[in-house]
Amino acid sequence: MIGDGRADRILQKSKFCHAGLPMIVVTGGAGFIGSNIVAALAARGEEVVVCDRLGRGDKWRNLAKHLIAEIVAPNELARFLAGLGSVRAVIHMGAVADTTETDADLIADSNFSLSLRLWNWCAGQDVPLIYASSAATYGDGSAGFSDDNDPAALARLRPLNAYGWSKHAFDRRVIDLVARGAAHPPQWAGLKFFNVYGPNEYHKGEMRSVVVKNYAAAAAGEPVRLFRSHRADYQDGGQMRDFVHVRDCVAVVLWLLDHGEVSGIFNVGSGQARSFHDLIAALFDATGHAPVIEYGDMPAGLRAKYQYFTQADLGRLRAAGYCAPPTPIEEGVAHYVREYLSQPDPFL
Repeated sequence: MIGDGRADRILQKSKFCHAGLPMIVVTGGAGFIGSNIVAALAARGEEVVVCDRLGRGDKWRNLAKHLIAEIVAPNELARFLAGLGSVRAVIHMGAVADTTETDADLIADSNFSLSLRLWNWCAGQDVPLIYASSAATYGDGSAGFSDDNDPAALARLRPLNAYGWSKHAFDRRVIDLVARGAAHPPQWAGLKFFNVYGPNEYHKGEMRSVVVKNYAAAAAGEPVRLFRSHRADYQDGGQMRDFVHVRDCVAVVLWLLDHGEVSGIFNVGSGQARSFHDLIAALFDATGHAPVIEYGDMPAGLRAKYQYFTQADLGRLRAAGYCAPPTPIEEGVAHYVREYLSQPDPFL
C-alpha cells in the first residue's frame, strides 16, 4: 500500500522526473486479473510496472512469460511514483479479495484507504485511473444489478461481507467527489467484475473459480461436488451467476485505455446468468466426460451471505461504446481447459 504520512508527503511534493518512456502501473499485477492485464499490455509493447508481492509460492509464474519494466513492493509504491516523470495510467487491481476475510481493518486499509490515496495522486498528477470494484457490492441482488452511478442508487445497495462493503464504500466516495466537483483523474473507471475465471488464478486458494477447483476431478471422470440449494426457488446446482472469462475483463480495460473520454462505474460480466450445473457440464464436456455431479450442504455460516443469482446489466458499458460480445461459458471453459489446465505449463 502507499506508505505512511512521510511517504505520502514525498509522493505529493516530489518534482523529480524519471527519464524514460511513459509507464502503466498495475497494482496487484501478479494476481489473477492483474497478471492477465499485464500480459495484454506487454503484448502491446507498453512499459509496464507491476506493484505486488510474490511470496514464496508460484505466483511469480503469472509474470514469467512477459516483459515488464519494474516490480515494486506495495510499501514502496509511493516512493516509486514520486520519482516517475511520466505515468500513462494506473490500473489498480490490488486488493484483499477474500470474501471470507474477517479482519475488517485490513480490508478497509487495503481496499478503501489505499484506493483513495491512489485516486488523489492520479488527480494531482493528471493520470487516468482504472480500478477494480466488484459484483459483491450488489449484496443479495434484491436491489438489482444496475451499475447506476446516481448516489441514491448506490446508497440502496447492501453488500453481504466486508470485502463487498469496502469496494462499495470506495465507489460511493468516488461518485460523491465527482458530483461535488472535487479534483479527480482525467479519466476514471471502476469495474464491477462478476464471477471471473481463467488462467493465472491458481494461487487464489479457496477464491479460485469453480472451474479450476474441479478440473482434476472432471478430467478423471470423477464426481464433482456442488452446494445443495437451501432455497425452494432454486434447484440443487441451479444457483446462477454471471460467469465471465478473464480475457473479456482484459478487453474492457484495454478499451478504456484507448477511450480516455469514457469515465464512470461499469459492470463487467457476460450479461447472462448461468447455473453452476451448466458451468460444470461445460467443464465435463471440455474434458471429454459425461457430467457426474453430487451435492452437499452449504456451510451454515455461509448461507446468509450467499448470492443465489447475479447477472450484469451491461447497458451503461454498451451505451459508452463498448460492443465486443462476451465469451459463452461453453467456449470459455473449453479454451481454459484446452490451452491451459490440460497443459504441463498452465500459466498465461
